[in-house]
Amino acid sequence: MSSYKLGLDFALQQDQNDELKSYKKQFHIPKNPEGKEVIYMTGNSLGLQPKQTKTYVDQELQDWANLGVEGHVHAKNPWLSYHEFLNESMAKIVGAKPMEVVVMNTLTANLHFMMVSFYQPTKRRFKILIESDAFPSDKYAVESQLRHHGFDDKAGLILWNPRKNKELLNYDDLESILETQGNKIALILIGGVNYYTGQFFDLKRITQLGHKYGCLVGFDCAHGAGNVKLNLHDSGADFAVWCTYKYLNSGPGSLGGCFVHKRHAYRKDLNRFTGWWSHNKQTRFNMRKEFDQLPGAEGWQLSNPPILSMAAIRASLDVFNEVGMEKLTKKSKKLTGYFEFLLKALGEDVIRIITPENPEERGCQLSIQVKNADKTLHRKLTESGVISDWREPDVIRCAPTPFYNSFEDVYRLVEKLKTILNA
Repeated sequence: MSSYKLGLDFALQQDQNDELKSYKKQFHIPKNPEGKEVIYMTGNSLGLQPKQTKTYVDQELQDWANLGVEGHVHAKNPWLSYHEFLNESMAKIVGAKPMEVVVMNTLTANLHFMMVSFYQPTKRRFKILIESDAFPSDKYAVESQLRHHGFDDKAGLILWNPRKNKELLNYDDLESILETQGNKIALILIGGVNYYTGQFFDLKRITQLGHKYGCLVGFDCAHGAGNVKLNLHDSGADFAVWCTYKYLNSGPGSLGGCFVHKRHAYRKDLNRFTGWWSHNKQTRFNMRKEFDQLPGAEGWQLSNPPILSMAAIRASLDVFNEVGMEKLTKKSKKLTGYFEFLLKALGEDVIRIITPENPEERGCQLSIQVKNADKTLHRKLTESGVISDWREPDVIRCAPTPFYNSFEDVYRLVEKLKTILNA
């Protein structure tokens, strides 16, 4: 959009015309000690609480109090099948078929469970390729998988590096790696949206490239789920994992999500760790039956899920279901584009944005570097009433989230930044 304008009037006009403007009132916005709402720009770290979450959780607390164990069958939302209430909504958000998706465990645990099935190294093909600045937990996880299988965690790890003096990754470089080492790579694991730069990768392109060289391909979509259109089914990826406490607003440490492509749905030859919740639902409680694996992503479950956490997820997913990713991403691109416009107006000799300029190659996060700044700048921004995120060595991450951030929020954030810089 080339018609952005400076000044508060423009921001207020955009908010007036915003079809999603009413949703901000559906979230609890944190306040400063004086009782004034802060400008919250860290939905990429922890999403805000929908006001209806309490009602959803209270319902399960009430059923537990009144029914005890009978709540598994007789609760208003029976606990035995509670995870099934989430499948369809979650599938829409990540662009998958309902049978390809399940909510379970937490992010890194799910990553390990997926690697049990989709990292099957041989003496000749055992390497794992990740982005050089992958989220640390992903790097630690793949290193431990290499060690677990008896390989050296340095020799077995291949890093997709950016070019000299660049932050963003180049697909030609990925192709070069695969041309020279593809026959040694067992698994490609990439963060769907890079946590640091905000670069949104072409999942389909990476998957097709990996499959061309016989590699299995998975994605960590922690920064993508609820932020961008992932289209996981169409990407052809073998698996994906994500958390729900960032853009999906489910609360700190809440459960994660898993995607397993439909082509693997009925494969009983895939190695996996199992538990009773991946067993046939009809005979699950006949304790002496031999294991009978469920088809689809549900077949990777282990234990009965924590209902209170799932209730919070359901509360948020119902808001997503009401709006849909189409409208959310449309507003997101406009809001982030406006943010970019205002930052550039401060002068590109002062502010540098390391996130891709192309709206199709990013979500709502912009990662900014301020010339000659250190963490003091971030502290002053926080003291001024802006909740953003500092990442070493010199990046401030801000994510104007379409559900609860407004154009006025973005305008006032940049005005506060300008005041601090001028001082």
